[in-house]
Amino acid sequence: MKAVLRTRSLPALLLAALALVVATVLAPGATAVTSVSGIAQALRKSPVHVEPAASGQLSRADADGLAKRIKGAGKPLFITVLPADYPTANLFSDLRTATGITGLYAIRLGDRFDARADSSVLSRTAVRNLVASVQGEDARTQLADFTDRALANMGGRAPASWGGPSGGTGASSTVLITAGVVLVAGGAGAYTLVRRGRRRRAEEQRAALDRLRVVVDEDITAFGEELDRLDFHPAEPGADDAMRADYERALDAYDRAKQYMAGARGPEDVRPVTEALEDGRFSLARLAARREGRPLPERRPPCFFDPRHGPSVTDAAWTPPGGSLREVPVCAADATRLADGRDPVIREVDTDQGRRPYWDAGPAYGPWAGGYFGGGLLPGLLAGTLLGSLMSTPSYASDYGTGYGDFGADGYQGGDVSGADFDPGDFSGGFGDGGGFDGGGGGGDFGGGF
Repeated sequence: MKAVLRTRSLPALLLAALALVVATVLAPGATAVTSVSGIAQALRKSPVHVEPAASGQLSRADADGLAKRIKGAGKPLFITVLPADYPTANLFSDLRTATGITGLYAIRLGDRFDARADSSVLSRTAVRNLVASVQGEDARTQLADFTDRALANMGGRAPASWGGPSGGTGASSTVLITAGVVLVAGGAGAYTLVRRGRRRRAEEQRAALDRLRVVVDEDITAFGEELDRLDFHPAEPGADDAMRADYERALDAYDRAKQYMAGARGPEDVRPVTEALEDGRFSLARLAARREGRPLPERRPPCFFDPRHGPSVTDAAWTPPGGSLREVPVCAADATRLADGRDPVIREVDTDQGRRPYWDAGPAYGPWAGGYFGGGLLPGLLAGTLLGSLMSTPSYASDYGTGYGDFGADGYQGGDVSGADFDPGDFSGGFGDGGGFDGGGGGGDFGGGF
């Protein structure tokens, strides 16, 4: 009898249990978001974490593709996709502390996007420019673009915790012997292909440098003519030690530019040349101000449209054909032209398609522009242009290096486990608690522009 009663009560028990599960799942607030510690744990295993409540923003396939790309580049880039209502207070600093790994952290929060990085991996200015360059894009495009551009700019190495591909207990001796035979048989062919590829790349680099040399020689010549027009004599009446020092620095810059160009073996060697010319032109601007009794100019990048115009005096809104609006540094003459609705005087160079602006002339102009503008400004300035698109890819970095920026690979320790030992200023603000999403940049953090 008892057995019969137990049997009859089993469906009722199952129904009660099912009702309890349904009530738990559907209860308000029952679907808890992953804690910061949980996200950090996920990021220590993989570079991309998509919160379940935000899975509609980025598919599993797209997330896996991003993770594969980041792991392949070997850089400490961490991407998190969260729902719009995820708590934002101190989100970046808390996540960095919980993860404990030096790197670049990017977060897509609803339709908002921001990033922070340890300065040893990527400068704050570079982070700000990279974030600005992808604002307004859909999640898939935004995260893909940011990943490509970040990997081309950042330093450091992937954390060891990401590991490599998982496998079984090991290969059998037969498999190893077979693989060895295949490797030996293909070795000669592979070596031939590698040599052929290196030879072709060297030829392409030489051809690019030859074309670039024409433009750089024009820059050096123009700077020499500026020195002549200045007609300054160290012993002239009114000359003082400060004027003579400015003049000496300008002459030294002119000599360095010629020496660097004479020793250039590839497009990446051009960056020191244009760096020297930029420094020399600023010295001339200071000297001119001293001679005329004007206030000394602040250090600003050259005119974006043509660095031969000299140091910029202001920033102006400009939209490249097919691109988005951005602020660019301009000289006084181009600022007036833009204000009057006229076109600026743009530096054009020879290409296979005829005369084109330098930012549409090919990858070799990356190091050339980087010497003038540095890595902090360059990604934002060139976003949406042919050169900007090329420079934001890992393949560009492998061919031309990251020498167009202010930071190379040496000295970066990204990917190291540093725990809570990091500069909190690198991860402050963002998403409404002092960053640039609610109020346009809170103290210099991430406001529209660069």
